[in-house]
Amino acid sequence: MDIISSIILGAVQGLTEFLPISSSGHLILARDILRLQTENGLAVDAVLQLATVLAVGIYFYRELIGLVATAGRLLLGRSVTATQRTLLAAIVIGTVPAIFFGLLLEDIMATAFRSALLVVVTLLVGSGLMLFAELLARRRIRQQLTWKRGLIIGLFQCLALVPGISRSGSTISGGLLAGLNRALAAKFSFLLSFPIIAGTGLKKLFDLSTDGTLVDLGPGLIIAFLTAFFIGLAAIHFLLRFLRQHTLLIFIVYRVVLAISVFVVLLMN
Repeated sequence: MDIISSIILGAVQGLTEFLPISSSGHLILARDILRLQTENGLAVDAVLQLATVLAVGIYFYRELIGLVATAGRLLLGRSVTATQRTLLAAIVIGTVPAIFFGLLLEDIMATAFRSALLVVVTLLVGSGLMLFAELLARRRIRQQLTWKRGLIIGLFQCLALVPGISRSGSTISGGLLAGLNRALAAKFSFLLSFPIIAGTGLKKLFDLSTDGTLVDLGPGLIIAFLTAFFIGLAAIHFLLRFLRQHTLLIFIVYRVVLAISVFVVLLMN
């Protein structure tokens, strides 16, 4: 993988993993539309996923350390606050659906759902979900996070198994539909994504490392990793601040425009 391709793919992953516009969809489009040639695309995707996991870990290190400490105290039979207990329960319970469906549909998602035309469709479907969530959220009374709402958001996270839907887009939408405000929905979305992205990325790396695939990718993989990490940090910070004052509308419009543009390009080719 050459340096230019590494930088572009790293930048695409860092931006789109956290913005509600779909990282997997953009990586597929980058290869199919921009003709970025990368061998072992799934291996590259796995490494880029881990870069964004590291970004989440660094940005939310206080919260993640707090979650580990809460789990430890509970295992030792010590007391924790209701807020700590609720957040831990919401993340653990919310992670279960994605693990179940991820393992069930792993082989199908790795092969059958990686075309540019499918991404066009799922970009539009995801846009519809986000718009519906925004419209309904305006009529709902704001609620606090509970384990039941964590489960609801976790079910929405399963939609992100299909490229083009967007993990953050689906989980933030799920949070809005469950009654959370945008800022809380976004923060919980990032925390909820951590175990799933980390687990899938590590599993892919383990599977691929046995045949020397990662070594063959060379230094370009390191460049892509670092690019995705630093841009991912910036994207997290931007989205959290942005959603304090703004809706998801700009991302909905972007997704629709991108879907139409890609469809036109596909028709012309």
